[in-house]
Amino acid sequence: MTTPTICVTTRRAWKDQLRGLDADSESLPPRNTPHPHDSSCPPSSPGSFSIPSSPLTDTSDLGIPPFPSRDTSVSASSSSKRQRAPSLVDGPSRTARPRKIKKRVKRASACAYTSDSSPENSRQRSVALEEPIYRSDRSRSTSVFPAPVKMCTREWWTIDNGSPGVGFVSAADVVWRLSKTYKSYFRNPDDLGDTSFEVESFPTADLEYPNNNANEKFMLLVPKDKDHYNPIMCLEQSLHTIIEYYLTPAQKALFGSLPTESFSDDTPPPSPSSFIRPDLLDASTLLDGQLDPAQTNNNTPRPNHLRSLQRAIRRRDGPRFLSTLENINQILRSLKYPPLPSDVFLPAPPNVLMSAARSWTDPRGIPEKVMLRIVDETYQRCVGPNIKNLHRYEAFSSEVYGELMPSFTSDIISATGLNSESLLMDLGSGVGNVLLQASLQTGCRSYGIELLGGPADVARQQWKQFQKRCRMWGVRTGEVELEEGDMLQSKRVTELLSEADVVLVNNKVFQQSLNEALRARFLDLKEGAIVVSLKPFVSPNARVTERNVDDICAIFDVVERPYRSGSVSWGSGGGTYYLHRIDRVGYANVKQRFENLRARSARRW
Repeated sequence: MTTPTICVTTRRAWKDQLRGLDADSESLPPRNTPHPHDSSCPPSSPGSFSIPSSPLTDTSDLGIPPFPSRDTSVSASSSSKRQRAPSLVDGPSRTARPRKIKKRVKRASACAYTSDSSPENSRQRSVALEEPIYRSDRSRSTSVFPAPVKMCTREWWTIDNGSPGVGFVSAADVVWRLSKTYKSYFRNPDDLGDTSFEVESFPTADLEYPNNNANEKFMLLVPKDKDHYNPIMCLEQSLHTIIEYYLTPAQKALFGSLPTESFSDDTPPPSPSSFIRPDLLDASTLLDGQLDPAQTNNNTPRPNHLRSLQRAIRRRDGPRFLSTLENINQILRSLKYPPLPSDVFLPAPPNVLMSAARSWTDPRGIPEKVMLRIVDETYQRCVGPNIKNLHRYEAFSSEVYGELMPSFTSDIISATGLNSESLLMDLGSGVGNVLLQASLQTGCRSYGIELLGGPADVARQQWKQFQKRCRMWGVRTGEVELEEGDMLQSKRVTELLSEADVVLVNNKVFQQSLNEALRARFLDLKEGAIVVSLKPFVSPNARVTERNVDDICAIFDVVERPYRSGSVSWGSGGGTYYLHRIDRVGYANVKQRFENLRARSARRW
């Protein structure tokens, strides 16, 4: 069907057209003839009329005489009709017209309205009025695109022996290297002349970890600067984490209640005779945590070892701290190494603490507090002593060092849907904090590249110690690959970009030239891959138009998200980060619409 010669562009023009039809209503053809709006049928008689091609020129509703017709082919018999037209414009009564003609006019108006509402005429309206035609196209707004929800099952526990082996850096090793910055904390209240807790004596204590043959030595000193690493606080936090997540409620009762702010310090400590003797615990007790009254002396109340340990810390009572911690370690060893059965053919009872790790089936990862303790312990022993080497960079350059805090990393993992089958790339990985946390929290494969030698060396140390600590806690992590070099020249970056699911770029201080170079490299990413950055590579408010549809950034669908206060190392306030998802399918659809509009516009004009 050919395009009608009438192009109604506004509602007012439609009304003007109907008035023109009223003016010429007497010349309408019979009912059984084609309608005059059908341009495919020519007029059947010399007395037929031609509707003007531009209804916007009709000013009859404003009381202005209409422009004279340009149609010179009208016969002489139609002159009387042209003379009657001004009188109709002046407002003659509609009731004087025959009912039959009035119905015909209604049908004509309905036909005109239907034709005007079609998609083809809607597009013609936009072109005729010269309005923007790309307003409804895809926009990079701040609306959140759905994150991947694929959850992969994974076993978090390990069968490897928990012994850290050669090269393990303990808490005591860190404090010994920095002993000049530490001071004594505990004392012997019963013997003021006891110097065993002084700095020169290097007082230490051990803590049992969940896996077999896993323990660590802590120095019982405190830093002179309260913001530095505190080994006593670290020991207490690790112990609470082990008891909270590796034991059943009945087994936790062997140690007492975890300290809270509601506990007061005015309760007298339990007498030594009330302590449970770990050597009297049998295998059934170790597995279910139930105690027989005969296993306690004189049926006295069960002691609260954790509360006694906290009280010893508050009172700086060194001997009491050591004795309480030794009782706790004895119970932990009894749970890790249950007594062998009398029948030599029966299997040895399992490590109770490792059995808890086998029960973690949540696809979101290991318990968050366990993950954070492993990350914090590794960071405190590797990054803390080398913090001065991390600040050797050129000011106001792209090499300025900054870190993302663990809470921020968890938000990124949740927003991008990382899982054990994903590949994470960190371009400018620093000391590798994000890579280590993501590999432990999700089991994903991770790759990081760092230009500066100082952070790159610390990252390698962290990865070695991180693997040892994961074994001590009885868990396993994903693969991590670290490289020192230029991200723009690395062959390994080129190889992995096409496989990456998430690419992290902490480009907060990157120069514009570096951001532009990275943006071109992102063309190698696969469909659906996500680029996470602190500064946008594409403005989240940008709109794909005919002018920029061929730009390389048009493949990005950008989302802006806030991060909380304390999420980054370079400031205490919050801010925003950006998720750029590769959306070539959406881009292809938008580009096809532009090409279709260009083709229709070329045919029309």
